[in-house]
Amino acid sequence: MNTPVRPEHSGLPAQVWLASRSPRRLELLQTLGIQVEVFLAQNTPEAEALEAPFENEDPLLYVQRVTQLKLDTALNAMREQGLSGLVLAADTTVALHGVILGKPQGAAEAFDMLSSLSNTTHEVHTAVAGAWLNTHGATTTMTNTVQTSHVEFSTLPDTFIQAYISSGEPFDKAGAYGIQGIAGQYVRHISGSHSGIMGLPLFETSELMRHIQTVAQKSN
Repeated sequence: MNTPVRPEHSGLPAQVWLASRSPRRLELLQTLGIQVEVFLAQNTPEAEALEAPFENEDPLLYVQRVTQLKLDTALNAMREQGLSGLVLAADTTVALHGVILGKPQGAAEAFDMLSSLSNTTHEVHTAVAGAWLNTHGATTTMTNTVQTSHVEFSTLPDTFIQAYISSGEPFDKAGAYGIQGIAGQYVRHISGSHSGIMGLPLFETSELMRHIQTVAQKSN
């Protein structure tokens, strides 16, 4: 007889707030058996403005900065609404030769990005930040982590790139692709975390949540 694995069996919280619009992050957290409540403090244009990089910004510093901004924004809005609990924010960026490849703004940019990734290895950085917001509106603990993976693509045929762009999939994804989608057929090798490349590294995120919950429980 199989026994369901519940969050408490792994020392994880039963419920978390997720400050992210990403359906992939939601699904990944739900695979842990956690009840996830999505909390969006901003509308889409405001959220996208938060993700604007500084000129020549280092990709690793960029993803950590944006993730912390997302967390701080969510915490402030939750305080105003009297909400509490464990809050998570995350951001993923693709980098090639130290240059950030964000979400393409049009077909031409998507084509250029995918062509540049063809037959080469790039980095995917995913940062996660979390905090425990208590019932008095105070943050009892806050921590963050970042996970870096390396993704090697084989040659992407122009015919595939054009059809992939026509599908619309590249336009809401950093680097113009999703590894969990049809572009995954051209991924020759990855070094790192598959879930991190999707948008939320489960190992690092789980460790972060355990730490936050433990510290919060001790402070009560």
